[in-house]
Amino acid sequence: MVTNYEGDSIEFKDQLPLLPIRDIVVYPFMILPLFVGRESSIQAVEHALNSSERLIFLSSQKDIKSEHPEPSEIFEMGTVAMIMRMRKLPDGRIKILVQGLTKARIVDFEQKDPYFVTKLEKVNDLEPESENVAVSALMRTIREQLEKVISMGKILSPDILMVLEDIQDPGRLADLVASNMNLHVAEAQMVLEVLDPVERLHRINEILSRELEILGMQAKIKNVADDDMAKNQKEFFLREQIRAIKSELGDDGDQPEDEFQEFRNKIEAAGMSEDVEKEALKQLNRLEKMHPDSSESSILRSYLEWMTDLPWNVASEERIDLKKSLEILDEDHFDLKKVKERILEYLAVRSLKGKDMKGPILCLSGPPGVGKTSLGKSIAKATGREFIRISLGGVKDEAEIRGHRRTYVGSMPGRFIQALKQAKTNNPLILLDEVDKLGGDFKGDPSSALLEVLDPEQNSNFRDHYLNVPFDLSNVMFIATSNVLQDIPGPLRDRMEVINLSGYTQEEKLAISKKYLVPKQMDENGITEEHVEFHDEGLKNVIKCFTAEAGLRNLERQIGALCRKVAMKIAQGEESKTHVFSDTVFKLLGPPVYTKDDEKENDEVGVATGLAWTSVGGEVLYIETTKMKGSGVTLTGQLGDVMKESAQTAIGFIRSKAEEFNLADDFFDNHEVHIHLPAGATPKDGPSAGITLATAIMSLITGLPIDKSVAMTGEITLTGKVLPIGGLKEKSLAAMRMNVKTVVMPWKNKKDLEDIPEEYRKELKFVPVKNFEEVLEVALVGWNDYIAKGKKKKKRGKELPPMAA
Repeated sequence: MVTNYEGDSIEFKDQLPLLPIRDIVVYPFMILPLFVGRESSIQAVEHALNSSERLIFLSSQKDIKSEHPEPSEIFEMGTVAMIMRMRKLPDGRIKILVQGLTKARIVDFEQKDPYFVTKLEKVNDLEPESENVAVSALMRTIREQLEKVISMGKILSPDILMVLEDIQDPGRLADLVASNMNLHVAEAQMVLEVLDPVERLHRINEILSRELEILGMQAKIKNVADDDMAKNQKEFFLREQIRAIKSELGDDGDQPEDEFQEFRNKIEAAGMSEDVEKEALKQLNRLEKMHPDSSESSILRSYLEWMTDLPWNVASEERIDLKKSLEILDEDHFDLKKVKERILEYLAVRSLKGKDMKGPILCLSGPPGVGKTSLGKSIAKATGREFIRISLGGVKDEAEIRGHRRTYVGSMPGRFIQALKQAKTNNPLILLDEVDKLGGDFKGDPSSALLEVLDPEQNSNFRDHYLNVPFDLSNVMFIATSNVLQDIPGPLRDRMEVINLSGYTQEEKLAISKKYLVPKQMDENGITEEHVEFHDEGLKNVIKCFTAEAGLRNLERQIGALCRKVAMKIAQGEESKTHVFSDTVFKLLGPPVYTKDDEKENDEVGVATGLAWTSVGGEVLYIETTKMKGSGVTLTGQLGDVMKESAQTAIGFIRSKAEEFNLADDFFDNHEVHIHLPAGATPKDGPSAGITLATAIMSLITGLPIDKSVAMTGEITLTGKVLPIGGLKEKSLAAMRMNVKTVVMPWKNKKDLEDIPEEYRKELKFVPVKNFEEVLEVALVGWNDYIAKGKKKKKRGKELPPMAA
């Protein structure tokens, strides 16, 4: 028989369903609610409720995470309990109120799917010695200790002290205190399994003594934290308590010793120079002494992470095989013979000099889309280096290059140190993209900061502001790219060797399309040769009618658009193969964007065809002039200062040659000349339109038309000399696109004709000129006859007799 809390006797059952409980130990005479959610546990409870006694065996799990504990995972010693009340919850769980009755030990298990029925053996406490003064003293001590625990802030039931006064049984006293102390399962189970009541009291005495010691230490820690609150912000209160706890335990707070040791190991293994390693260790020692929650400690931690992550002594193996390098360049780029030759020369010297090479920095200059960035990738691939691209377009802050000083919030190293961390080697190939678009403002001049980076005499000791220690950049291979070479600051340009990449001819674009662009776009759009076939005439139409730039980006976009049209047809169920002929292009892409309507159809007076160079390639530029009553010169078309001065120079030259050119002396006094360069919304500048402006003005004054098949470029001086210009190849390509037959060019640009493809030299007639009179002979229709008539008039005028007075 067993007795419940009210003193009623209940027959002990040696076979009861098992209810495994987690994170708690139930003692005899203990009344508490339990929430039951596992299906096996719910069925075990229902089994117990079906009996009149409503008894169930409660035993704790050894592993609280186990959802389906096996017999080996259950403590043998448990408590037989009676279910006093049961209620089902909306979420499917049940809540039961149980009362512990007596201890019992599991003898055997019987599987009742899905729960266990246990065969039990009742366990009784040993009988204590009667009238033992030591036991009475121990019980009194426990009551006093528990009272102290409550007074020091331990949250317990307020009625527990009154209940303890009425309990004279040492075993029940020990169980009641243990059930209210929130002990760990292992410790609570240990108390349960002690059968000697006096021994149990001693265990409880030890537990209470330890709890008092912890509470005393907690009070001391709280006092320490309260003292520090005057110096620190309130939000650190909890962290301060934790730090004080760890300090009392002999720990170093939030920064474990192994983290400092890890930093130390990384510093020693990083391969830093002696001075750099000394500085890193110095900062690590500072970090060890700092408050772990201070803002400066996080800054130092970030600094040390950067220092240990950089590849101070890690380099990829450079392998230069000229034959393989050429194969890689040919595989990725069409033609560009001179460019590839110069790159191979650079690599050849590098293979011979090795790390001692302090040669120039290559700068690939040309219009967008001609392959500058991809050439950089190919060089990195050919040399076995990591490739990192740094975009400098729009960079105005010097700190982007040199890094921010650590005093600033959110400071970071500059782009070069970041690139080295990304590359994980100290000898990558770094491509400085769009170096001509560097800016500058009150924050400094980043182009000046680049001087140190690109100077082989200085970059071996490059000092980033964030790191504040020297880093060797001499192993890095730098390659720059630009669109407009003139926009690169002079000192920076002097440190680089420029390789010009001009635009592609239509034939080159056709070859590149067939070899590279079409296969690439077909692959990206999921179509194969079974679905579409691009014919030469179709691709030529795409090039002529839908692209007008020097590079290939727009051409690739148009080919991609064709591929998407084909992909849509396939997705809609059309199985026939698409052939891209001339007419197919217009059906798929619509009407042409560039037509021959832009070309001059007739020889016109006062309208000259010039050739211009922009950052995206060559263009044809028409100069229109007209005259009206009045005087002076009007310039329109968003002209820059240089072009306005070219117009003034042209007019000054023409006025100085009025007599030689048979022009009326008072023409500019009686006529207003209006010069316009369409399109009006596009800004224009540069000196190379000088002879074109002068030709248009001469045509306007003389009434002689300008040959529609002639285009020209060149700068004019006040004495009529024609000065050299740049971008002759790009201008020639633009002339070809507009069906120009003759190109008038400065005599000193004859050397540049070698860069123009032979097929273009055959189709275009290049006329080098030294002075403006030679331009007029080629451009103005009937100029020689006009000059001859003028000479006859002058001669006849000289032969007339003088008039009589």
